[in-house]
Amino acid sequence: MSKEIKDKVCEVLDSGFLTEGPVTQKFEEAVREFLGCRHTLAVTSCTTGLEMALRALGIGPGDEVIVPDYTYPATADVVAIVGARVVLVDICRDTMLIDYDALEAAITDRTRAMIPVSLFGNPLDYDRLAALKEKYGLYLVEDAACALGAEFKGVKVGNHADIAIFSCHPRKFITTGEGGIIVTNNPGWAEWMESYKHFGMGRSDSRAGTIFERIGTNYKLSNLLAAVGLGQMQKITELLARRLELAHNYIAMLKGVPGVALPRTTDLGKHSWQSFCIFIENRDAVMADLRQNGIEVQIGTYALHLHPPFFASAACRHAGTLSASKYAFDHCLTLPLYHDLTPADQETVVRELSKRL
Repeated sequence: MSKEIKDKVCEVLDSGFLTEGPVTQKFEEAVREFLGCRHTLAVTSCTTGLEMALRALGIGPGDEVIVPDYTYPATADVVAIVGARVVLVDICRDTMLIDYDALEAAITDRTRAMIPVSLFGNPLDYDRLAALKEKYGLYLVEDAACALGAEFKGVKVGNHADIAIFSCHPRKFITTGEGGIIVTNNPGWAEWMESYKHFGMGRSDSRAGTIFERIGTNYKLSNLLAAVGLGQMQKITELLARRLELAHNYIAMLKGVPGVALPRTTDLGKHSWQSFCIFIENRDAVMADLRQNGIEVQIGTYALHLHPPFFASAACRHAGTLSASKYAFDHCLTLPLYHDLTPADQETVVRELSKRL
């Protein structure tokens, strides 16, 4: 958080205009220009953005939505929140991204949409997803929480799905504290979501003022939070380059270290390196020991089928064994990765990790 970012926040405080307004609009514009997309909407979180996307597409009770089992619960939560049925499918063990064959095998006549996750900043194979979308008439909603700046075939993530949503949580390198950004190239969906996040506001009427055209809610992102994101967006190219440098340092340092395997980046994809993950045996013991010695490592994310809300039930169907998801949950370790990390810090991480393998 640079002085420039703090100054932007103070400008909002001094203005007295704290709710959503011109600073939020500038933040949306900055993301839109960076991605080269048509519509961006700043919202309270990636989770509420995913919910809005499903509602905009008319998905609800009686529908099924396919989600990878290895993801943060929010990806599946939103399906249940709108009243649809969650269908969990396995991932590919080498990328930790959704298994496209498992996805296709899980499709039924009730399937309306899929929510693949560009996990940790690794882009999806959008050619495969586009073929499935076309073949079965599905909507493609992307949980792109970690993938701002990632690319596939030279096109930035956010432009491949019907609707994609990025997170601005503090774990993400572009943050607003809490928040999210919805991206779509469809003006009809963008207009509906813009109305929905403003209590269902529609056109203005000279006699009655604002006309509320639908049931809506308040998912606006305030000027105060947007000021933090706007300041960071002005340095996004520099921030992405720094993450790429740090990731390449780790790759070089870990090469040949016995007991370490690296996940594979999608072919023709450019990773944004929101997180740097490895696979190791005895992950929990190694993680606990490193933490006790001042190195804050973390798991990757969660195998949802192991948690009570996602046990197989009327509200959630398991498609397949989900064995690769369980493997990732047990073996994925996330190494420290932040912009002030130095090569010496990284050498310490790798050295201490190596001692415990």
